[in-house]
Amino acid sequence: MDIFGDMGTINIQGESQKKLDVFANEQFIAALKSGGECCIVASEENDEFVHIDGEVSKNAKYIFAIDPLDGSSNIDVNVAVGTIFSIYRRISVDGRATLNDVLQKGTEQVAAGYIIYGSSTMLVYTTGKGVNGFTLDPSIGEFCLSHPKMKIPEDGTIYSINEGNYVHFPEGVKKYLKYCQVEDEQSSRPYTSRYIGSMVADLHRNMIKGGIFIYPTTSGAPNGKLRLVYECNPMAFIIEQAGGRATDGYDRILDKNVTSLHQRSAIFIGSKNMVLKVEELMRTHSSKSPEERAAEKMEKLGIVGGID
Repeated sequence: MDIFGDMGTINIQGESQKKLDVFANEQFIAALKSGGECCIVASEENDEFVHIDGEVSKNAKYIFAIDPLDGSSNIDVNVAVGTIFSIYRRISVDGRATLNDVLQKGTEQVAAGYIIYGSSTMLVYTTGKGVNGFTLDPSIGEFCLSHPKMKIPEDGTIYSINEGNYVHFPEGVKKYLKYCQVEDEQSSRPYTSRYIGSMVADLHRNMIKGGIFIYPTTSGAPNGKLRLVYECNPMAFIIEQAGGRATDGYDRILDKNVTSLHQRSAIFIGSKNMVLKVEELMRTHSSKSPEERAAEKMEKLGIVGGID
């Protein structure tokens, strides 16, 4: 089966789709349609959300948001990729579910998880009562509990960010990177820079060892680049349940209003004390851009259809 290389199409994000992106998206949607538990799937790979109108599914209680294949730029070089998903309870009562069922704050998630496809296949999952990790045992085809009650260390020595974009970062992020690189024995600095380019892989490593993952705003992406509904919110839910912290540099990710399906956000996520430090520097050295202030005003006014 030919599943490597580019599909030759562009998704709603303006990104070139890989063949495995499309395959993963089709497989997850097919599985969810046959399950009967969700009435809508919102995917990174689809312009609009997908209604599931089967006799069982049309009145189902749950909304499923998914990034079917996170880090797909790494597919052809055999680097770890993953899947991120989020589950919400439907809020509409009559008729078909609507966009408002999808545009819920991250605080309303009933479950979230990620799957990492690496040296082993792991499912890390929360329902709001802590985080557990399950590793696939291929011999029996089952996920077995391998990492019960996962906790991210409060401190870490790893920072994950694409430093190639340094010149475009807010001043607070630049100050934090310099802080990470200063020698200081008491705080175990300089820290180690590790960036895979797959949010799942970078965050999973930091979950185990302690660290921070940063994807800030840039001059070219003034609202951030990662998607709030099916990347930032589920990962923030998981990390908070593991004792970590997730913000956009100023405010908690899970408290952000959701105004559009493919809404973007900056994210600073990982070990609590590391996130608090970079937030301190953001407050001191970086004011919000006009675009960020305009987007916040739209959110507060309840205007749906913010800037993607």
